[in-house]
Amino acid sequence: MTDETTTTTGGPRTYPALIPLVPLREAVVFPKLVVPLGVGREKSVAAINAAMLEEKHFVVLAAQKDAEVDDVSAEQIYGIGTVAEIVRLLRIPDGSAQIIVQGLDRVRITGYDPESRFFKVSVEPLSDVDGDAVEAEALLRGAKSLFSSYVDNGGSILPEIAMTAKNTDDTSHFADLVASSPDLTLEQRQQLLETRSVVERLRIISVFLAKQNEILELKQKIQSEVQQTLDKTQREYILREQMKAIQRELGDDDGTSEVGELREKIEAAGMPDEVKEKALKEVGRLEKIPQASPEQGVIRAYVDWMISLPWKKAVDDDWDIAAAARILDEDHYGLPKVKDRILEYMAVRKLAKDLRAPILCFVGPPGVGKTSLGKSIARAMGRKFVRMSLGGIRDEAEIRGHRRTYVGALPGRVLQNMKTAGEINPVFMLDEIDKVGADFRGDPSSALLEVLDPEQNNTFSDHYLEVPYDLSKVIFITTANIEDTIIAPLRDRMEIIRLPGYTEDEKMHIAEGYLLPRQLKQHGLSPETCLIPQETLLQLIREYTREAGVRNLEREIGSICRKVARAVAEGKAQSVCVTGKELATYLGPQKFDYGLAEEEDQIGAVTGVSVSEAGGDVLTVEATVIDGKDQDFLLTGQLGKVMEESARAALSYVRAHHAELGVPKGFFEDHAMHIHVPAGAIPKDGPSAGVTMATAITSALTGRRVRRDVAMTGEITLRGRVLPIGGLKEKLLAAHRAGIKTFVFPEKNRRDLVDVPKEILDSVETIPVSEIDEVFKIALLLGPNVTPAQIEAARPSVAPPAH
Repeated sequence: MTDETTTTTGGPRTYPALIPLVPLREAVVFPKLVVPLGVGREKSVAAINAAMLEEKHFVVLAAQKDAEVDDVSAEQIYGIGTVAEIVRLLRIPDGSAQIIVQGLDRVRITGYDPESRFFKVSVEPLSDVDGDAVEAEALLRGAKSLFSSYVDNGGSILPEIAMTAKNTDDTSHFADLVASSPDLTLEQRQQLLETRSVVERLRIISVFLAKQNEILELKQKIQSEVQQTLDKTQREYILREQMKAIQRELGDDDGTSEVGELREKIEAAGMPDEVKEKALKEVGRLEKIPQASPEQGVIRAYVDWMISLPWKKAVDDDWDIAAAARILDEDHYGLPKVKDRILEYMAVRKLAKDLRAPILCFVGPPGVGKTSLGKSIARAMGRKFVRMSLGGIRDEAEIRGHRRTYVGALPGRVLQNMKTAGEINPVFMLDEIDKVGADFRGDPSSALLEVLDPEQNNTFSDHYLEVPYDLSKVIFITTANIEDTIIAPLRDRMEIIRLPGYTEDEKMHIAEGYLLPRQLKQHGLSPETCLIPQETLLQLIREYTREAGVRNLEREIGSICRKVARAVAEGKAQSVCVTGKELATYLGPQKFDYGLAEEEDQIGAVTGVSVSEAGGDVLTVEATVIDGKDQDFLLTGQLGKVMEESARAALSYVRAHHAELGVPKGFFEDHAMHIHVPAGAIPKDGPSAGVTMATAITSALTGRRVRRDVAMTGEITLRGRVLPIGGLKEKLLAAHRAGIKTFVFPEKNRRDLVDVPKEILDSVETIPVSEIDEVFKIALLLGPNVTPAQIEAARPSVAPPAH
């Protein structure tokens, strides 16, 4: 309904040009209503004082938009308010005042006096807009009926206002009376104040009253149900207390009750004094609460957890170091660093009884035996072994538990596993710590900081128990594929032991001594029934697996054993000897080519090496020259930002030294380079392919072939320096698996060769370099049309460093 289609009634009053204004917090005053207000702010008190000096004590009352703002500005005050007259003023000794005002008219604030130290405004009175009389009467009757139900249901409104609203026939006044209800929000009341149409105000009021009636009726229903439940619970409590009194009189209470058993178990659990006091206090609560109470089950579950945890029971350590070394060797081949670290701990612990348990972190690719090594350590030390997988955990409560206020709350998985161990000094493995996630439920990695900190874990606090628990005697072992994703504070608390992967010789020993016997036993076979010679195992390792660990190798051996077991079970053979020629029959065509990464010396194709969480691997970097000058160079193969920058640095070096390399002047003005690193579906990043890309670019530009038996790694600078890289051992192992004969690496990585097995160094020629020119001399042959004799003559003979 618009102003053009309605008529206005009632002439507006006239007011002074400027009237003092008082901003209100969370309040709206309507015309004709008498309202008490407290005034405390300095500007507001000054406005009241100014109004009282006038003949008519007029004041404008307008709500402020944000009640939290103390020093309010004009922009923070609503533009529609009410002119009111101060009926009574009571001054308070602290400088504030209490006033009673009567609303007069709705007004629009048209301007503020910038000279006044308090708010003085000019206003424009707003008359009510009457709508259709019949519609207004209908809305008034419906609203009065809803209002009557609202009052009867206990609506929040003063009795005198309720009586006035029931007796008035003034539609505008009725709407304003109902609008003073505290159940309306400030925004709703302000909307009603700003609505000039009486019919529209009645519609808004009707919707509000209908909604409030529904809420009040539902509230009464809920209160009634709660009261009935309380009456029933109270009655049951009184009857149970009477029953307990009768049992005591009859002598039936002989101390063997459930509560008495719980107290005995608490005394026998060996809890620290403060923990025992807490447990006994909970048992006391349990005794007083009726069995029908939901709290009964919560307290009983809590006490049961307190009793079931190990508080003092520990395995007596058997520090037989020679026996421990024998057990470690029985279970795992190689891994000298890990075994030495465990034996060192046992030796020192034998001499110093109060040595803190180590917190170890095994980092290595999948299948190298990280998890099984934890079991072996527990067996060598004679302790229980528990394992907790952290892969995919995103909720902090998985570590610390939920508070007892939640339904179905439990302790965290740390204490659950301690309960499973039944001892306070097990070997506790936290598997896949590098795969812990974080989201809105918390960060489990941060919760693990307390678990894995020797300074704090003697008073580990679980949200469920809410008492300190001692984890200091636990030997924690964590495992990870890569350490970069472990947060720095957590990584700092652990002793990192890297397991880079196995050599071909180590895989042979593991297959013969561990994997083959285990698979034969699992498939019901004997060494006489199923014979796999060394030559077959070697072929199996080379042609059917390419991994840092031995997981796939064991899987392939298991496949052979299953087919042999079927042949024996069907009576087709008494015993089977699997030869290398028969491998394809058992496992299908060979999956990998053993030998060089490239079958022939090529132009623009260089063998590089990389490291991932699966271990080391070889890759080929390809470069080719493109006619045209749309851009300097193209990069493909899902290369990351760092690798892209390495390619730019390599190209810049080659362009800066084009004369030395034999590239014609001006060649780059109408040619571009395209660098590709297969496989294109695998993301790659890192700076260590810098020398590889520089060599590929130089080969493509000069037409000189690259030796297929050379692999290289190293970061390149614009000056041609070769900088050190990481993961040298993993890269050398990958190069050896691929049949590489010469391995070029940065001079500053020479010290890392001490970690490389001797058999690798004996079979791969390792050449440290400090300048990219040295790499070119080693990897690049004379030219595109050289003879085989010239190629062999061009191969440099560089003795490997002493090792």
